[in-house]
Amino acid sequence: MHDNDLWILRGADVDSLLSGRELEIMQTVEDAYLAHAAGRSNLPHSTFLRFPDSPQNRIIGLPAYLGDRFDTAGIKWVSSFPDNLKESLDRASAVVILNSTSSGRPEVIMEGSIISARRTAAGAALAAKYLAVEGGYAAIGIIGCGLINYETIRFLRLACPEIRRCVIFDLNQQRATQFKDKCSIAFDGIQVEIADEIQDVWRENLLISLATTAGEPHLFDPSISLPARTILHLSLRDFSPEVILACDNIVDDSDHVCRAQTSLHLAELATGNRDFITCSLADLMAGEKRVARRTERAAIFSPFGLGILDLAISKLVYRLAVAEKKGIRIEAFQPPTWTQRT
Repeated sequence: MHDNDLWILRGADVDSLLSGRELEIMQTVEDAYLAHAAGRSNLPHSTFLRFPDSPQNRIIGLPAYLGDRFDTAGIKWVSSFPDNLKESLDRASAVVILNSTSSGRPEVIMEGSIISARRTAAGAALAAKYLAVEGGYAAIGIIGCGLINYETIRFLRLACPEIRRCVIFDLNQQRATQFKDKCSIAFDGIQVEIADEIQDVWRENLLISLATTAGEPHLFDPSISLPARTILHLSLRDFSPEVILACDNIVDDSDHVCRAQTSLHLAELATGNRDFITCSLADLMAGEKRVARRTERAAIFSPFGLGILDLAISKLVYRLAVAEKKGIRIEAFQPPTWTQRT
């Protein structure tokens, strides 16, 4: 492909190219985390565009460079509009742009919400794998019945194949029922049950994944910090500082996750330090923190969601698209040089 051409990949293209590649996606996410931990990345803080008249809505820009085997740069531009759910639309939409690291020119524009969901789910599944207690998890509790937790179950089936039962809860009963029906069709061998109360999820499970639209803490009871419990805190703002401080905390990047009023940010503001953060997921992957939890405490994985993960999966998608000639190739997207233009 010429340097002035541009590839465009629609959502259906991205979905098709990633289908059945869960193990490859998890390995890609792991490699990206390790490259970042080794300093082979450039990851500016995300930029939040908010709307004064609708504070629940936001659009986030995540620029990044990822070296090592990826050698790619770009940005994810992702929106979160929770009220979309009332209109039967997905809460999030996104695009990813990858740029050439030799010329800086854009190489591909692709739909990004599928990539965003699957990189989040793959990272959560890796955290569950590396934090697993002896014997693993027979069941998982799900709080928030949307795309992120659906994809998380998809990847957990590979990372923790011992899971046979799923207890789900959502404030919206219709979404919970829809989630159960979809999981029952897609995930053989897992029994899905709807909990009447959120407390039922906490009572029965040692592995719990939260992916809600909460903008501020709504869970305040530190007693959820049970021995051997692993919590995948994907929505980042569900817990009060007291809960965070009662647990061992594993993050993707402490500088990124301790901002934008996340639960960990609130804990930092309350304590004046980050001593409550145990280690990063990359530390566990590299074997540097073999004891990431104390036996009397739960472990919470809180990933801010790093742009390097979107780039890593997008680079995989781009490579597959070119090999399979999938998507739309726009020739001569770039204009002639200014000296050639009349």
